[in-house]
Amino acid sequence: MKYQFGNKDLFSILCAAVVLTFSANSFAAVDADAAKLLARENSCFKCHGIEKPKDGPAYTAVAAKYRGKADAEAKLIHHITSGEMAKFPDGHQEAHKNIKGKASPEEIKNLVDWILSL
Repeated sequence: MKYQFGNKDLFSILCAAVVLTFSANSFAAVDADAAKLLARENSCFKCHGIEKPKDGPAYTAVAAKYRGKADAEAKLIHHITSGEMAKFPDGHQEAHKNIKGKASPEEIKNLVDWILSL
C-alpha cells in the first residue's frame, strides 16, 4: 500500500519545519567572547561589572531582574541603544551611553542575550 500526502499533511509538515527553524534560531548559542569584546569597546565595564556592581548594576543583577520576563530582550536592547535615563545609586540620573552605531543588530542582540544568560 502506497501512502499519498494530501494538502493537510503537507501543511502540517511545513508548519513543523517553520517551528523548528525558528526554535533553532531562538536558542542559538550566545557568543560570550564577542559580547564581552563589544562591551569593552563601548566602555560598558566602566559602569557595570559582571558580578559586582559599580556605578551601574552588575550584569548578574540585571539578568536576575529580567529573568522570566518575555520583554526582557527588547527592553535591554532599547536601553542600550536609545540613551534613555539611567538611575545612579546616589539618586542622580544621566542618559545611558549608546552602543556605538557600528555594532550590528545581531551583535547588540548577542550582547543582551549574554547579559541575560548570566
